Amino acid sequence: MVTFDHRDPGTPESAWRTALAARALPEVSLDIDALLVIAAHPDDETLGVAGLLRTVAQRGIPIRVIIATDGENSHPESPTHTPADLATRRQTEVRDALAVVAPAATLRLLHLPDGTIGDHQDPLAAAVRDELAALMRLTDAASHRILIVAPWTGDGHRDHRIVGALAERVATEVGATVRGYPIWLWHWGTPADVPWDRVESVALDADAHDAKRRALAVHDSQLRPLSGAPGDEAIVHARMREHFDRAHEILLRPEVVRPEPPTSSTPRSHFEEFFATHDDPWGFRSSWYEQRKRDLLLATLPRATYDAGLELGCATGILTARLAERCAHLVAVDFSAEALAAAARELAGHDNVTLRTAALPQRWPEGQYDLVVLSEIGYFWNAADLDTAIDRITQSLAQSGHLVACHWRHPMPENPTGGDEVHDRLRANSRWQSVVVHLEKDFVLEVFSPYPASSVAQETGMLP
Repeated sequence: MVTFDHRDPGTPESAWRTALAARALPEVSLDIDALLVIAAHPDDETLGVAGLLRTVAQRGIPIRVIIATDGENSHPESPTHTPADLATRRQTEVRDALAVVAPAATLRLLHLPDGTIGDHQDPLAAAVRDELAALMRLTDAASHRILIVAPWTGDGHRDHRIVGALAERVATEVGATVRGYPIWLWHWGTPADVPWDRVESVALDADAHDAKRRALAVHDSQLRPLSGAPGDEAIVHARMREHFDRAHEILLRPEVVRPEPPTSSTPRSHFEEFFATHDDPWGFRSSWYEQRKRDLLLATLPRATYDAGLELGCATGILTARLAERCAHLVAVDFSAEALAAAARELAGHDNVTLRTAALPQRWPEGQYDLVVLSEIGYFWNAADLDTAIDRITQSLAQSGHLVACHWRHPMPENPTGGDEVHDRLRANSRWQSVVVHLEKDFVLEVFSPYPASSVAQETGMLP
């Protein structure tokens, strides 16, 4: 556990400047529809992310801010100010500071007791969920398009840790993106205390940088002594304040704790329930991400047309309909009755498509195919089932055929296998070779063909 005294000199900003300059930090993605900022105390939001607030506000993106406490216990030994005095003063300061950087933002003060947030997490969690719901209604945005920023859980301040952990829990519940902003780390910590692999940066333009300076100056109760009496010293002294005059801000991704993956392949019941309760599963129809990925998959096919295609795990048939345009005959397989019912509706009029129910990989369609599509299904199998599927694909794939595989690369603890692992196993099969590779942060897309594989130029006669 970190202990520190705000009156200590702390780590000099020069040490942090050197450490930050030595690293090429990735930028925080601001491709968002809304921003929710959560603070434990008034001034946390200004110290940590006033520049981010200004940047997002200048783009016209809706912003909501939650302040958990009034920070009334910032000077517990003050002979001149009672907690009630400080609460009133700090409420005014945070309103005025927010008016500088994001005047259109919605501010919600919860007035929870300062220093005992751990005993009042339920109302804080309820407020976070309410504000997220309001932002989703306001913007008609999916939850993952909302960025939540809250105090970093490793900041060394108990209230910051509790608020940050709660924000991460709620973000996980709804699928929102969450980042943590450090404040006291810069005071007590050193560069060796930073998990640099999780650090992102927000570059501040001149306007955002100036707005942050002006907003910070509003928090007079924290930047300057309340009086000359002992107990009224400034909380953020001049040396500490230097950390917040940078032309960039730092956010940290949550630590990913990966549980042991399940040892069994994902059961049929999971998919039956999922397809029965989702009109547009995984956003197949509505998501630009999915539409673009389909277009890329189809663009990687080395041939314009195929005689016989096999799609493994066709789901609701959105990709199937596009594949049907490239195949004289296409067999589309899934083991969910709900999914196949939706696929039948999607494929009405496609007489060249045969839908089949099969519990892959144990039950496998007979025949030889010059195109096999394995898209977003391999990670649902455990190692044994994936190896079985690879063996059966090898038997089904014509000598001059193509296997197209595409899988999500991000961690999915509920699945027995990761997307990258699926492709590692595919590449390890000595009976075929990779002829197309498309790699993104989000997914990997590859085309394999049995040895000796020909390139598109060779197949079309451009090369011998």
